[in-house]
Amino acid sequence: MPRVPKVEPLEPPAGSSGAKPPVAKAPGAVDDRELVRRAQREDQEAFEELIRRHQHRVFAVAGGILRRREDVEDIAQQVFVKAYFSLKRFDQRAAFSTWLYKITVNECWDLLRKKKVRPLVYESDLSEEQAKQVIAAEGKDSGGPDISDRLEARQRVERLLEGLDERDRLMLILKEVEGFAVEEIAQVLDLNANTVKVRLFRARRRIVNKVRKRGEG
Repeated sequence: MPRVPKVEPLEPPAGSSGAKPPVAKAPGAVDDRELVRRAQREDQEAFEELIRRHQHRVFAVAGGILRRREDVEDIAQQVFVKAYFSLKRFDQRAAFSTWLYKITVNECWDLLRKKKVRPLVYESDLSEEQAKQVIAAEGKDSGGPDISDRLEARQRVERLLEGLDERDRLMLILKEVEGFAVEEIAQVLDLNANTVKVRLFRARRRIVNKVRKRGEG
């Protein structure tokens, strides 16, 4: 296979001031599936276009897990290289974007394990009934601050997210800052949608309580 195309790194999301939507495709632009098929035939331009479309969210996913800018940039480059050499085995049963973000998450977890960061505590998937019981409580508390408003400034987000489990921190950044749907987050993290909803709810509650204690409300 020919040399991996070089991808210039973007600014990681840690210094940004809010969500940055993916670049819109021009009318008549080729969709991801066709680009994947071309890239699988070793069309480097097709692969480079796929990376251009999705590299911001790769940085966003990595930035939701890792703290150091250098780590985020290194992981992003590793993800692009791994995607390039694994693309022929990608069968397109899932969206290319989901596949790419899952690679990103796995590369980040591997880096954290190598650095001997404390192990993540994974919550088992909740049943639909359990999820409904927990989520129902959300509607009973309308007096808290709007978490979306508090996530507009990324610097403030970082303060608010301190102390959260890495996975919950990632979920909040993907949902509130990057605009991922719950179903997308579930696919990327290999969880069911109910579990994602519940963990988002609990993480928001912890942040709301932290804000109240600080008197920022």
